[in-house]
Amino acid sequence: MHKPNAIRFGFLTAMLAISFLSRAQQTWLPRDPSPAASVSQTVGISSITVNYSRPSIRGREVWGTLVPYGWDKNGSAIGLESPWRAGANENTVLHLSHDAKVEGTMVPAGDYGLFFIVNKDNTGELILSKDYQSWGAFWYNPKQDQMRAKIVIRDVPQSVEKLFYSFDTVSRTWAELDLNWAKKQFPVKIEFAVDEIVMYNARELLNGQTAFLYQNLNAAANYSLAHNIDTALGLKWINRSIAANPGSFNSLAIKAGFLKNAGDSNAAAKLMKEAEPFATDAELNAYGYQLLGVQKYAQAIEVLKLNTVKHPDNANTWDSLGEAYALSGDKKNAIINFKKSMNSNPTAATKANSEKYLKQLGAL
Repeated sequence: MHKPNAIRFGFLTAMLAISFLSRAQQTWLPRDPSPAASVSQTVGISSITVNYSRPSIRGREVWGTLVPYGWDKNGSAIGLESPWRAGANENTVLHLSHDAKVEGTMVPAGDYGLFFIVNKDNTGELILSKDYQSWGAFWYNPKQDQMRAKIVIRDVPQSVEKLFYSFDTVSRTWAELDLNWAKKQFPVKIEFAVDEIVMYNARELLNGQTAFLYQNLNAAANYSLAHNIDTALGLKWINRSIAANPGSFNSLAIKAGFLKNAGDSNAAAKLMKEAEPFATDAELNAYGYQLLGVQKYAQAIEVLKLNTVKHPDNANTWDSLGEAYALSGDKKNAIINFKKSMNSNPTAATKANSEKYLKQLGAL
């Protein structure tokens, strides 16, 4: 009566020993058949990382044979159907640095075992398991699932011999994680609330010593302004920055941006006028091009002309003023200023821009 239990116990002990030895091996011996690999992608300030092992085809039939279609009825040690471990050896592990939407489902930050189901018709399923430390799908238990989501698997023309993960599509707020093997690709969309994460991080940092540098306050306030998020707090940050360093053109320009977005264009313009004496040549130049971008040619010319007065030996200031005149339709003054740039020892890039315009204006 006791022999079957003893046999079963012996089998489990052997399997656990093999699992332990295999795990130990990874730290000090190479894995030739299915080497370990890792891939990461940053989205905003959040990161996605996948740690996995890379099996090769080696002449085998992959889909439906090496990797069964549907649920594997024979791959579990606890008598349950199991999914594919999405790699080789121990679990493929997905790490999320922040909470994210994975295929539309919110998933807390942390580590997860990554599994797939693949069907013959290219329908499939993504599974994230809270049990990420097991050996493949050997101990997979659906009670540990964090989420499941249906996916559509893609056929690709070129066969991939050795499995790999990639991030082929990345945007400001999301990335697509792709498993590539044989002639199939498994896409998983992972999305972060980037603006909320960045602002939360900024609030935490600016409650400490980070706030003693006005440049950090500027960076956080400018993010708030650029993405129109938590602008009341952004305005508080920029006011703190100005109090710490009242002679910063960049700080005053950011505050002017908040005023303009709030509908007070006159106050914004007045503040920018007050800020001009504090500007470096690069800051004045950037401000001038900002005005050119919204076709405020007279204001742009005024700003860029001030830059030539403050920095007469800088060829780029004359080149920029010439460009402002050219865009406004004042050919005569454009030629005068481009020639001044050419006579002020310009860099190669500045010289090329002046020459381009002088040719267009028939003056070269």
